Amino acid sequence: MEPVRWGILSTARVNHAVLEPARETETAEVIAVASRDQPRAEAYAQKYGITRAYGSYEALLADPDVEAVYVSLPNRLHGEWSIRALQAGKHVLCEKPFSRRPDEVERAFEIAGRARLVLMEAFMYRHHPQTRALAERIASGEIGQLRQLRSSFSFTLTDSTDVRLVPELDGGALMDLGCYCIGICRLLAGEPEAVFGFQHVGPTGVDLRFGALLRFGEDAFAEFHCAFDLPEGATFEAIGSEGRVVVPDPFRCFEPHLELNGEWVDVEDADRYLLQLENFSAAVRGLAEPLLGGADAVGQARTIDALYRSAASGAAVSP
Repeated sequence: MEPVRWGILSTARVNHAVLEPARETETAEVIAVASRDQPRAEAYAQKYGITRAYGSYEALLADPDVEAVYVSLPNRLHGEWSIRALQAGKHVLCEKPFSRRPDEVERAFEIAGRARLVLMEAFMYRHHPQTRALAERIASGEIGQLRQLRSSFSFTLTDSTDVRLVPELDGGALMDLGCYCIGICRLLAGEPEAVFGFQHVGPTGVDLRFGALLRFGEDAFAEFHCAFDLPEGATFEAIGSEGRVVVPDPFRCFEPHLELNGEWVDVEDADRYLLQLENFSAAVRGLAEPLLGGADAVGQARTIDALYRSAASGAAVSP
């Protein structure tokens, strides 16, 4: 297939999600990067071998050669600039979390649908064979009826200037880390009927630690916690009526495998970022369906919104 020509909005560290796999695949080529500062954009372009550098996001969106845009801006800007990119006729891969505002996500996918553009939220672990193997094992009934899900994701954030600690930019542990826990629970159990959230708010006004309970129907429940003030680590466990499956590294997928009813199950390794980029690029060319669509992104936003409302009110709420 002809490689999809990409532009990147921002010079953030997370851009490796597109830059590194683009060097390894013939399906994508990064041709432009934009910053709000022209010298910064030029320095970044020179460092990474990108041919075009723009001193504004608008200028990149006006480039007719850019077909797809990776939105790696701070959380609060994801929805706005995804919509602006779609309105400019660009396909959009938006870094997670798309938004904590369900109406914003719905609007973006409505625009994408009308314009026949591909829009996808960038949850890279969903593309890894480990996640597919987990879902298949549970769907096949190997642990019986699904009853309990447990997940965690945390690390210690020490940089007080990090954008993830800025409330005006939708920072917080739930947005940055808890969205993974929400996503894997929803993948396996569907949409929650009720959620209860509780948070520890730090000095900057964002949640440094967030815990949650989710109810899926009458039989399945989930619990997770995420934090910026705990040691680094991530876990996932699904418990059924007849067994359990543990995923020691569910999101980064290092040394991928499952532990099914106490037995080690090997899983093929792969670059999750590369698979994500290739799936998206193939979808742009009409050769594949995007793995993650509008229903999934809206469900994510509704659950995040409900958890924040619950934490504020002290009561369980429905998404």
